[in-house]
Amino acid sequence: MIHDPDPDSAAFVTAHTIVATTPLVPEIRLHLATEITPLWEAVEAAVGQTNQPPPYWAFAWVGGQAMARHILDHPHLVRGRRVLDFAAGCGIGAIACALAGAAHVTANEIDPFAAAAIRLNAALNGVAVEVVVADLVGGGQVGAWDVVTAGDVCYERPMASKVEPWLLALASGGATVLLADPGRAYLPSRGLVPLARHTVPTTRELEDRDRRDTTIYRLESVG
Repeated sequence: MIHDPDPDSAAFVTAHTIVATTPLVPEIRLHLATEITPLWEAVEAAVGQTNQPPPYWAFAWVGGQAMARHILDHPHLVRGRRVLDFAAGCGIGAIACALAGAAHVTANEIDPFAAAAIRLNAALNGVAVEVVVADLVGGGQVGAWDVVTAGDVCYERPMASKVEPWLLALASGGATVLLADPGRAYLPSRGLVPLARHTVPTTRELEDRDRRDTTIYRLESVG
């Protein structure tokens, strides 16, 4: 079942994005923004507060694109399995898992605009994705998912230091944990098994270059 997004958040997303695809994953259509600063200002105006987090949900970041490409190219990784796409952003990774035949896909985010974007994007691609708006990190969900995907979550020290032990615990509990990273400073230094590398076209709006090499890792439990 494809759930309808929150009407107010959905209206905001559709008003400030266009439907487009990315060069690396042309199979998936998404509601995407063309510029970050005007949208950021619009978010702050909509919620009536400044210092809002950037509208990351309106862009297909390199980690998410690389993860989606890898899943679509290797559907056996998720086919028939329960998948969590953590920090799902626009939902490109979650949608790829659904298209690849996952039994159930959960996309996790903490931003209601992100949740609306994911639901809109899932509907745009005709797939069912459950969206959970909550901070799942550190909870007692070991065993809840067969596969956990995370694209580009190591860009800040507080985020990376919080997420790493949780993902390692999920891996120790039997989940296949896949991490896509373009060389961020706070990538874990342990338990990483490289699986593939993708060169992802991007924009100077988001990165300091036009392309980023992004590696897909399997995160293994460490003793």
